[in-house]
Amino acid sequence: MLNFSLNIPTKIIFGKGEVNRSGEIVKDYGKKVLLVTGRSSTKKTGSLNKVTMSLQGAGVDFIVFDQVEPNPRAETVDRGGQIAREEKCDVILALGGGSAMDAAKAIATVAVSARPIHEYIRGSKTGLWKELLPIKEALPIITIPTLAATGSEANSGAVITNWETKEKSGISGPALFPRVAILDPELTYTVSASYTADGAVDMFTHLYEGYMTGDENANVQDEITEGLMRNAVKYGKLAIDNPEDYNARAHLLWTSTLALIGIANSGRGGSFPVHQIEHTLSAHYDISHGRGLAILTPAYFRQIIKKDRPHRLARLGRQVFNITLDDDAAACEATIEALVAWFKEIGTYDTLKNLGVKKEDLKLMADETIRVGGLGQNSLAATHPLSAEEILQIYEEVYE
Repeated sequence: MLNFSLNIPTKIIFGKGEVNRSGEIVKDYGKKVLLVTGRSSTKKTGSLNKVTMSLQGAGVDFIVFDQVEPNPRAETVDRGGQIAREEKCDVILALGGGSAMDAAKAIATVAVSARPIHEYIRGSKTGLWKELLPIKEALPIITIPTLAATGSEANSGAVITNWETKEKSGISGPALFPRVAILDPELTYTVSASYTADGAVDMFTHLYEGYMTGDENANVQDEITEGLMRNAVKYGKLAIDNPEDYNARAHLLWTSTLALIGIANSGRGGSFPVHQIEHTLSAHYDISHGRGLAILTPAYFRQIIKKDRPHRLARLGRQVFNITLDDDAAACEATIEALVAWFKEIGTYDTLKNLGVKKEDLKLMADETIRVGGLGQNSLAATHPLSAEEILQIYEEVYE
């Protein structure tokens, strides 16, 4: 096991009806709130009304910034940061899925620094991220997730897209840890089957990335990871089949948080190559992150993991999908088949062509993955350094 330092400063408040305490919780951190949310879903579901009513009841002044789009854009973040400065907001409250929470973290940064957020994006052409990360100053952040997926509610990272340059990558730093995460599973009841499925794939991928690429002498972390992956598979399907199954929604939401809070990978390390490959894809085509991960994963397992660490892929199959084959090569094949069967069962199995991706863009996206995700290296960190050609082969396998 590797040496590690783990700090999880976010206070987590979990359970049915806890969203109604939003106002009393927020007022401990500021007097004027910028409430960051998406354009429509929290209005339609009533989540926004619950939060604003709670804020009003607690006497908290607030401004609603409801302009966040999926794959939140740098220009939207900059606009939100300017409003927070001009209105003298002293706390940022995120309500929504990963996009709203990531945008809120970025807005909290821009509100303090007044610098455009694209300067912070890791791997961007500006190169300024080398000086600006990790982020140490930002307004206090509180998160209320309405979707189980990204785990952004309780960690110190965010992913932002610069649509002009087609760069999608991360920002991070200790100032981006939310002070409080209010996890109310009832807020996820109205999430569609499609987004519930995409979210389950996202958290599953958060878990398998370090499991496949990190140190292999970290069995405690491996068993935590395997248990969480089993929960993503089991409760993702149960939540799709019965959207108001409280236990399914609760297990799924808590799995999402634990998957990316640092517990699973501390002492194991590892890289997130499939996330980097997908970030380029959604930076160019604005597709759902979870859907992109579902498309890419079987090819990544087949082309990279099966060759580099077949014993790890076989172990995943045995521990998560109940594969009973003793031979690792056969177990690898059975694991990939079981994974594809799960993707088909929850409706995430797809192709790039079906999502409108142009075949002539595949090489460009492979090169861009190296440029942005490689962080100045001529390769992408994985079980071995991935070349642009290897990334292109993954894109090509899942094209149609």
